[in-house]
Amino acid sequence: MLKVSRVVRPLMDLVTFGEAMVRLSPRAGEQLDDARHCDVHVGGSELNVAVGAARLGLGARWISRLPETPLGQLIARRAREAGVDLSRVVWTKGERVGLYFVEAAAVHYDRADSAMSRIGPGVIDWPRALAGARWFHLSGITPALSTTAAAATAEALAAAKQAGATVSYDLNYRPQLWSGERARAVQEPLLGQVDVLITNQEDPRAVFGLAGGEDVVARALQERFGCRAVVVTLREPSGSGRRTRSAIALADGTIHRGPSCDVGVVDPIGAGDAFCAGLIAGLLRSDDWGTAVRWGVALSALKYGVPGDFSAAGQDDLERALQHLEDDR
Repeated sequence: MLKVSRVVRPLMDLVTFGEAMVRLSPRAGEQLDDARHCDVHVGGSELNVAVGAARLGLGARWISRLPETPLGQLIARRAREAGVDLSRVVWTKGERVGLYFVEAAAVHYDRADSAMSRIGPGVIDWPRALAGARWFHLSGITPALSTTAAAATAEALAAAKQAGATVSYDLNYRPQLWSGERARAVQEPLLGQVDVLITNQEDPRAVFGLAGGEDVVARALQERFGCRAVVVTLREPSGSGRRTRSAIALADGTIHRGPSCDVGVVDPIGAGDAFCAGLIAGLLRSDDWGTAVRWGVALSALKYGVPGDFSAAGQDDLERALQHLEDDR
């Protein structure tokens, strides 16, 4: 069984570490090359997870590096409005925030040389940042940002293990940031310190050359890295503007299967991060894998229905979604 840290009255239930960016999306029917108006959102995998957890009532802290610019302040304000603690964010001068642009199904990045990409070992006071934390989460995006960010990721993982936190890691492969070969070489030494490895169906093949059904891939990853649990999220198109969402978790020698949920898609970005938030919250609240996978699937389904990167669901919304899934069984 996965033993979640049982610190009494933790300073933070969850700590996450990674980059956030400003997202610009043309209005419906417009393309970037002729757009006159864009909706402005804030997002980043690890911040999205922290927001999702905070809105479910967990104490959540996000650690990053931000410039003292209007865009840096925008990111901070949106995160604070969602209830996320930013007390360990490092503020810098003369640097930039990454941007990304979303039109229809296409995503375009302008994130090179961002403030977070310049992070390195020794920048974060990890013992203070992780003091009392029960869970630490990050993704494969962070070490992909730069060589120094990869070194900072290794430092963070070691500190989290030293602090006694449960560590989860979303593989989250981004071919725009690095090749599969580079992703494998950098992450193989890191994943031995991970308790819960989370991935989708595609990334294990791209990074580690692992093919097969989700059960086969989960067992291969667990055998390879010794993680206590491996979670594979499942998604398939199910009609015009709809997707089916589910997941499995290999833990304690058992495959735990989540429900299948067919949902309409308003905005798919951040649904995987919402799943991580629901999974983590479910484990911290119940220490039961069946519950955790259901929470992850339900929260990701809810995220599909709202624009932007952040989950908007609170605990009451989650409970209603879970009841709906139960009624559909």
